[in-house]
This record gives sequence, structure tokens and C-alpha cells, in this order.
Amino acid sequence: MDETEFPALIRELYDLVARLENMFPGRHFTPDGHLVGSIGEAFASYYYGVKLHRASFEGHDGTVGERLVEVKATQGTKVALSSEPQHLLVLKLFKDGSFEEVYNGPGAQVWARCNPPQAANKSNRKRGQYHVSLSVLKTMMATVDKTLALKVVHPLPTMSERSV
Repeated sequence: MDETEFPALIRELYDLVARLENMFPGRHFTPDGHLVGSIGEAFASYYYGVKLHRASFEGHDGTVGERLVEVKATQGTKVALSSEPQHLLVLKLFKDGSFEEVYNGPGAQVWARCNPPQAANKSNRKRGQYHVSLSVLKTMMATVDKTLALKVVHPLPTMSERSV
């Protein structure tokens, strides 16, 4: 993989979204769903060395060594889990094509904190998904033993590099 092409393509994708939103004020062209998930998995592969499983592999998105890794990416304020991951990597994506690592650690402690779907909101959620907010994940990350976190293989973008 060309080390400069991948980040440039992600920035280009978000630049195209911004151009469309400028052309059609009030309309949102926010990448979401599978696209955001795939971008997160690609970031995990590139920046953390996660060896990805085939698309839609049940349970985990890839491996680092013997460790199974679930990757969650969002542009919002929460992520959803449908089962307990061995290791969880949560990334918040930004419109400039960068991201923030929100959580990078054991999945068991996050699974224990997930909120079950509320009865009134079941129509808005897939059955069996449990949500956890990014603010809770950030608090939990502060307690993760750093030796358990996935190691970075390419330098991560810093807050000062973002134009958000």
C-alpha cells in the first residue's frame, strides 16, 4: 500500500462530501453505515496493523497476532456492540479524513458497561445491539493498561493537524 495514497483518498472522500453539502445547503451527505465501518477497518489495518478478515466476518473484524479485534467507527456519539469482543478499537471519524482513537483495549470491560436497547427505541435499533457512548469509552480508556492496547504502526493524526 502506498503510505501517502490511503490518507489522501480518505481526505478526498470527505472533501467531496463537503462540496456536495455546499452545493445543496441543508442536505447532508454524511458517509455512514457500511462506509464508515469500512473506513474504520481500513484505518485499523493501516495505522494499527490489524489483519482484516473477509467482509461481514461474524464476531471480529480482524486479528493482531493471536488477538481478535473488533473495530467500531463512528461520526456520532456512541457505538453499538452485538457481542463481547476480545479486543475493541473505537475510532471517531472527522470530516477532514482524520480520526481520534477513543478506546483501544479489552472488550470485556466495555461489554459489561453496554446499555441494553430500551423498549421504546427498539424500532430504531437492530435487535440485540447494545450501545455505549464515546464519553464512557474515553473514561474507560484512561484505566486501560497501555501494554494491552494495539500498537501503532503508522503515526496517528494529532488534534492540531485537524481543521475541524
